[in-house]
This record gives sequence, structure tokens and C-alpha cells, in this order.
Amino acid sequence: MDFIETLLWPLRWLVELVLMLWHQLFTWIGMDPASGLTWVLSILGLVIVVRSALIPVTVRQIKAQRRMMDLAPEMKKIQEKYKGKSDQFSREAMSRETMALYKKHGTNPFSSCLPILVQMPIFFSLFYVLRGASEGKQGVAFMDQQLTESFNAATVFGAPLKMTFTQGWEQGQWTVVILLGVIVVLMIASQFFTQLQIMSKNVSDETKNSPMYRQQKILLYIIPFAFLFSGVAFPLALNIYWFTSNLWTMGQQYIVIQSMPTPGSEAWRARQARLKAKGKLPEEDAGREQKPAAQQGQRQQPKSAKRAKKKK
Repeated sequence: MDFIETLLWPLRWLVELVLMLWHQLFTWIGMDPASGLTWVLSILGLVIVVRSALIPVTVRQIKAQRRMMDLAPEMKKIQEKYKGKSDQFSREAMSRETMALYKKHGTNPFSSCLPILVQMPIFFSLFYVLRGASEGKQGVAFMDQQLTESFNAATVFGAPLKMTFTQGWEQGQWTVVILLGVIVVLMIASQFFTQLQIMSKNVSDETKNSPMYRQQKILLYIIPFAFLFSGVAFPLALNIYWFTSNLWTMGQQYIVIQSMPTPGSEAWRARQARLKAKGKLPEEDAGREQKPAAQQGQRQQPKSAKRAKKKK
């Protein structure tokens, strides 16, 4: 057992426990223990448990992302202030002002990555559990010989759950190649759509004009293709876990955008319109809507006392 496997031992124990409980549940209701459907449903059950436990962390991530977007205009001012200054004093001053800005808004660039960082150890724990099972090795606790043999026999549409894209290609298991190809395409599409929802609908108009927004827009087209690696390197069962987790993220993001949109964004205006149509728009929000409208009209020139008196 290498260092990483040893480090992940507690999480592997939990992953095996959850998988075993879901597998026993589906077996108890009459499903075949060695059926691929039984194992796929057990993996979906693991997704539900993990993502439900991470809801508080996800809420923190959403708030952190919103704060990061809100501080983008102020960040732009700091960057313009030190533009072209490369001396050590200027760099340190810029760093101090940036950190002070993060502290003021109660966020930092790493907060928005927290759910992914928390999920990765769980993901790799599942990888070690499934890899060990595919090699005929028992797990650290609940993945005994019977469950190991059951997993090794499990197939979906004739594609072994334990097999990777590379193994399927080398052994001529074209169902594995096709299934993983479809899953990878769907993972890339779901990840792209999830980020597009945020970038297009849940970002304020002011933030859309900032350099930070333009940088994130570039990443929108790059990050989803990281799933090409997972599609090739990880077994079918693990890709099913990651894909269903992506679907959870997409649905969760949709609910957040609909119920808690960023003020000044397209989603926020759509929500205000819905509330207004139902007569449920709060007074302070109604005032906020009217204020920009009043400012759009022609600016009235201040009248002097003499001009006002002459007009009378």
C-alpha cells in the first residue's frame, strides 16, 4: 500500500461502507448482486450521499464566487494603480491592497474551489477501491471477496464496469470504448453548460466589463476538456460517478441561479420580473429598480434663485 492509499484509508473505509450499504439495499429488494445495474445504482447512491454532505460547502462556494465577482471592479482599480510598476515596493504594495480587499469582502480566490478540492480525495478513494476490486483485491473493510467478485462480474450493455478506455481499445471491447466516449462527451457538455449558466446569467453587468470576467470566460472553454483525461485513464464505473456528480452540479446551479441570483445580473432581473408579476416584489427592490430608470433620463440643470424667481 503506497503513501497516498494509506493517507486516504479513512475515506476509503467510508466509500466502501456507503457502496456496501447501497449494494445490500438493492440486493435485498431482489436485484442481482452481480448485475451492472445494481452497481451503477450503488454508485449513484454514493453520489447522493457525498453531494448531500457537501451542500454546506457548496453554499459557501456560491457565496465566495459572488463576492469574487463583486470585488472585480475594485480589483481592476488596484491593477490600474500599479500598472507598469514592476519594482519590489510596488509589487508588495499591490499584494497588500489585494489581500486587504479580499479581507474586506470576506473571501479569497481559493474559496470558490473548495467543493472540488473536498471532492477530489473522495474521488481518488473511490478510484483505489474500484482499482483494487478490479485486480481481485479485497478492500480495507467492507469490500470483501464476495463484493469484489460481484463487481468484477458486473457489466452494462456488455461493457465491464472495471474496464478503462485503453483496456477496452486494446482488448477490442468496443462497447466500453463507445460508452466511455459518450460519457466523456456528455461530461464536457454538462460542465460547459454549468459554467455558461453562471457566466451568462448570474454575473452583474459591471463585472462583465472586468478583466477577471474575461479570464474566466477563456477558462470556460478550456476546463471542460480536462474530462478527456478521466475518460481515458479511469474505469467506466468511476466515469459514471463523475458524470452523475456533474449532473447534480448542473441541477444545483440552476436552482441557485433561479432562487438566489447575483444582484444586477440577467438572472436577477428575470427573478425581479417574476416577483413583480406575482405582486411579491419587496419595496426596497422596487425602489432599486426605479432608481436606475430615473437616472437614465436627461439630467436636469440646477436653477439659480434668480432664474427661478424670474420664471414665476
